[in-house]
Amino acid sequence: MSPEETPPPSRRAVLRSGLAAGLGLGLAGCGFLPEDRNAFGDPDRPIDVKPDGDLVYFNWADFVAPAVFDGFEKEYGVKVIQSNFDSMEGMAAKLNAGNRYDIIFPTAKWAQRLTQGRRLRRIDHSRLKNSGAVFDHYQYFADPWYDRRSAHTVPFTMYKTGIGWRKDRIGDDLAGSWDDLWNDRARRQVFVLDDRDEVLGMAALKLGLNLDTTDARDLARITDTLKDLRPRLRGFSSDSYNNLLNGNAAMTQAWSGDMAAMLGQAKDPSVLGFEVAREGAPINSDCYAIPANARHPGTAMLFIDYMLRPENVRKNVTYIGYPMPVHGSEDVYAALVRPFPHCLVSPDDLKADLFFRNASPKGEQARDTAWTHVKAG
Repeated sequence: MSPEETPPPSRRAVLRSGLAAGLGLGLAGCGFLPEDRNAFGDPDRPIDVKPDGDLVYFNWADFVAPAVFDGFEKEYGVKVIQSNFDSMEGMAAKLNAGNRYDIIFPTAKWAQRLTQGRRLRRIDHSRLKNSGAVFDHYQYFADPWYDRRSAHTVPFTMYKTGIGWRKDRIGDDLAGSWDDLWNDRARRQVFVLDDRDEVLGMAALKLGLNLDTTDARDLARITDTLKDLRPRLRGFSSDSYNNLLNGNAAMTQAWSGDMAAMLGQAKDPSVLGFEVAREGAPINSDCYAIPANARHPGTAMLFIDYMLRPENVRKNVTYIGYPMPVHGSEDVYAALVRPFPHCLVSPDDLKADLFFRNASPKGEQARDTAWTHVKAG
């Protein structure tokens, strides 16, 4: 990685809290403006894959390599106009306010909400020259639960959740379980992610419960388990990258991609460890998607296809630390995470079906309430 492409020292530092209060984001009718879902034309009409204006881009900060942006602008004679969000709720609020973007990057469960609300343009994979590298080799994404036949999305990244720790602080003989967050050697030096689904999900897996349970008795058990953890925590933080590198944490719940990104920045990577708990690891994916009100959908399609080119996938995987489900790039990520083999995400991991799902409005409220109790201590 060249010096000008060294990423800044934090990724997703303000994360997906899971709370949708006040945004009216029910599963069926996401609440996005305008009320007339066809106000910008039929979202199912084919998109002409050609430059039709500058690309208005909306994503997490620093999730595409600058060199890839530069190459796209030069090849197609357009500019990339970037905006960033710091949570899925922040993304939804901007869409709900009527802001118009050409390409967005929802997680799987949010892609489902947008798709069911008819807020996304249909993407014809046959018009993307490089789509076969995804859909011909990663069968999971050919017909994922969140978007039937991936009709409105193309997968962007994959990642799973585990535990990162500093071997120089607590040793390297952990149990390979979510119980390790209760390790006495790390007491008061532990962070969990500031993310509802991740924290409730971790406790659910520890207890042998469904990852996304909304059952009142289950949530009571989860809340009690996490209250037992609270005195051992230093806090809730999604900046696992900085917390481990700077020594603020001896241990933290962490995303695999953030751990991979640390490898290029740590003075001595051998002092870091990453494990996936034997009780199960939540898995997630981000998607490329084109909003129904995009002004430049043709440019958006070109951008997706450009991002799927092998040379650009390799640049981006190296830069962001997250694998992309594009055939031919697996060796790049495997080499990157050789010290942390648990960071690898395989088709078998996808089939384990430990994705966070949308619940009914009542179920989401129950999970919000449980999370509020956990945060309040």
